[in-house]
Amino acid sequence: MNNTKFTSFTNKPVELNEKSLIMAIESSCDETACAIVKGGREVVANIVASQVKVHEKYGGVFPEIAAREHLEAINVVIAEAYKQAGVKGSDIDAFAATVGPGLVGCLLVGLNAAKTLALVNDKPFIGVNHLNAHLCANYLDTDLKPPFLALLISGGHTQIIDVKSYSEQTILGETIDDAVGEAYDKVARLIGLPYPGGPKLDKMAHEGNPKAFILPQAKVDGYNFSFSGLKTAMLKLVKSFDGQELPTADLCASFQECVSKTLYKKLKKALEERGYNQVVLAGGVAANSEIRRKVFSLEEEGYKVFAPPMKYCTDNAAMVASCAYFNTNTYDDINVEVFSRVDK
Repeated sequence: MNNTKFTSFTNKPVELNEKSLIMAIESSCDETACAIVKGGREVVANIVASQVKVHEKYGGVFPEIAAREHLEAINVVIAEAYKQAGVKGSDIDAFAATVGPGLVGCLLVGLNAAKTLALVNDKPFIGVNHLNAHLCANYLDTDLKPPFLALLISGGHTQIIDVKSYSEQTILGETIDDAVGEAYDKVARLIGLPYPGGPKLDKMAHEGNPKAFILPQAKVDGYNFSFSGLKTAMLKLVKSFDGQELPTADLCASFQECVSKTLYKKLKKALEERGYNQVVLAGGVAANSEIRRKVFSLEEEGYKVFAPPMKYCTDNAAMVASCAYFNTNTYDDINVEVFSRVDK
């Protein structure tokens, strides 16, 4: 049970419990999402409007267009969430939204919508850190409780995190340059795969030989990562074909094998040295098939492994609602502002 107390805008005390409903909005990048979650774990509504088709022709997310798309979709996803859950605004115990990191114009759409709903219904507003929300995706429809060790991998972040409690977390290691998702997207673009590159590279890798090319694994101290050298090695490898047809599948398979092996080694090292028996995979790149396979292979050694279903790996609002419920490094100030980078 969560006994965290919040106050509404007329100073009415609100205490969340396992029956509490939280409506959350996620708009940090190119998904407009709204969800309603009961007790931080039971998803009763989950609506996502994706903009992937809109941004395909640009080869990536165009921030100004993304913000306009959020404005078009926000009221629709909210209405659909209410309809799917069979509730109305007065039935919601608290409203939440992602406040960062993300694209500022996009974040403002979701934040202002959630604040407005909280004010209109005289309920608390809870601001959520997007990265913490990805971790909390693992609480949805599970009985997972801290402590555990987490590998958070996304387009902008690669971190090993010591999660001691719902609100106490320590980053043990992170990338010193490119994040995993960033490396995937850049390499995918390099070998000519269309946007979104990461998932397409993963799919193509299944058709290739992971031992076709031996690629370098950066030697970085501690639990930190580096993928810029690997990206450079891929660039040199592609150029070496000098106009010849690229063995795309083999390139994808070899790249993916190198990345997944690097992540696995560092994670295993941290598990052994920290003494945890629970490990969590989180973030958009947690949907990657080979990374998931390697992390779940830890179960053969007695570890208990958690990873969200695919629909909760990529950006969604259910994870935001869960994060708000468990009070995982949240902001309950109506005046909180959005932020683009992890500096809060």
